[in-house]
Order: sequence, then structure tokens, then C-alpha cells
Amino acid sequence: MEWSSLAGWWLDELASDPAYEEEVLPLALRLLEPRPGRIYLDVGCGEGRVMRAITERGAEATGVDVSPELVELASRYGKVHLADVPPFDFLGSDSVDGVVLVLVLEHIRDEEHVFAEAARVTRPGGVLALVINHPIWTAPGSTPIQDTTGEILWRPGEYFSTGWSDEPAGEGTIRFHHRTMSRLLNSAASAGWMLEEMVEEGVTDAQIERTPGLRGQEHIPRLLGVRWRLEDSVK
Repeated sequence: MEWSSLAGWWLDELASDPAYEEEVLPLALRLLEPRPGRIYLDVGCGEGRVMRAITERGAEATGVDVSPELVELASRYGKVHLADVPPFDFLGSDSVDGVVLVLVLEHIRDEEHVFAEAARVTRPGGVLALVINHPIWTAPGSTPIQDTTGEILWRPGEYFSTGWSDEPAGEGTIRFHHRTMSRLLNSAASAGWMLEEMVEEGVTDAQIERTPGLRGQEHIPRLLGVRWRLEDSVK
């Protein structure tokens, strides 16, 4: 099912899960470090939560999404483009100070094109901030298992594959494209992005309190956050 038809499910899912506001959004902002007077592109902006947070910090936000319903909602916080990406052909070269993707890249098939387009539209020295579900979670066939002692372990599935899996989403499914961490970092480096920081986060106490079934999985990474800087020599 196309993302453009899942706007209602996304809004319901987001509204019922405080983890986005409590864990995902703070990580994205920590990596992006939006500064007053600068402009940032939010790829897959949804209804505009990241854009809102950017503008609250005195910066300017622009966004892009494939859903007309979500584009209309996000337009409260800045100019939003209706497009399926990549490419980012709605922006000229060197037009933003940073690009952010929050829980989006794993749903895009061609990550190399994303990194290249992000480099094209970003000014020299700009930043790329990424938050995704950790690759150990998106590997086809990955799942928690319990051993004979009751300890919860994680079966990584086909981690070294470059496959995909479809997960339930309302009345449809969402496709997750899996990449190993090395493929992700190498693809970014090939586009001129220099790694500055990488963060791996696991299950929080708040998540366990809301979802007791996660207890015992504190040692398993759930989110991966990365910040890159665009090398001046690329331009």
C-alpha cells in the first residue's frame, strides 16, 4: 500500500504513541541542532511535528511528503512540497542549511539517491540528521525470542541481506527496506557526508511502563541516530 493512503493510520498511530514526542523527536533535534535564522528540509515531514519544533527554535522549516492530507497539516509550519522522493527537484542547489529524515529512510528504496540529493540541496558545512529504526530490527526475519531460562534475546534474521519486509499498518502494510549499518555509512560517505556522531538507543523505562511486553529487551537497540556534516570540498 502506498504511503499516500496511510495518512489516517499515521495520525492515529502517532497520537496514541507518546514515544515519538518523548524519544524520537528529541533525538532528531539533538542531531540536527537547528539554529535561528537558518533553513532546514524535513523529508517525509508527515503532519509537521519536526517542522514545528524547528520553527519553535527560531529557524525556518520546509518539508516534503507524499500524502496530500499530511502536506496540508504540515503547511502550518512552513512551505511543504507534495512529492515522492528522491529526487528533491523542488529545491535548488545549496538552498538549505540542513536536512532531516525521521523514521523515513527505511521506507525509501534508493538511499544512495537520497544522500546525493541531500548533499546537492545543502550548503557547504551543512548537516544531515537521520533517525531510523535500528538495522537489527529491520532485517527480514528478525524477532525477539525467549530461551529456556526465560531470557529474551534478539534473532537478527537475514542481517546481511538487502531485502525488505512488509509490516501491518491499519488496513494495509508498510514496506521496510533493510540496510546494514556499513552500507548506510558508506552510502553517505560516497555522497560527501562526513560522520560526526552516531547514537544507538534502546528501550526506555517509560516505554516498558507503557508496554510491559518490552521488559527484558533493554539490551536490544531500537533506534539509530546519525549526524553527518557536508564536506566543503564536495561543492
